Amino acid sequence: MKNDIGKTVELLINTEARQATKYLSEKSVITATRRVYKGKIDKRNNSIEIVLKIGRPNYKERDFIKKCKKAKEPFPIKKIQLKHFKK
Repeated sequence: MKNDIGKTVELLINTEARQATKYLSEKSVITATRRVYKGKIDKRNNSIEIVLKIGRPNYKERDFIKKCKKAKEPFPIKKIQLKHFKK
């Protein structure tokens, strides 16, 4: 599980995404969310605040899990799902 947490946080830091989610099973997810106060990433700022959630999936994550099960995608899902800022 430490490896999954590290990969999720590292992917979030290296991309300009707002959120990275790793699906471990149908009942367990790891979500790392970048905390940004003005709506976009400031390149001059050297610090990054990340909120880490480990546990049960929320509504949108449960909906994604249902779609994966319908498509017969095996768990754990190998790719980490990214959500970007709205423009």
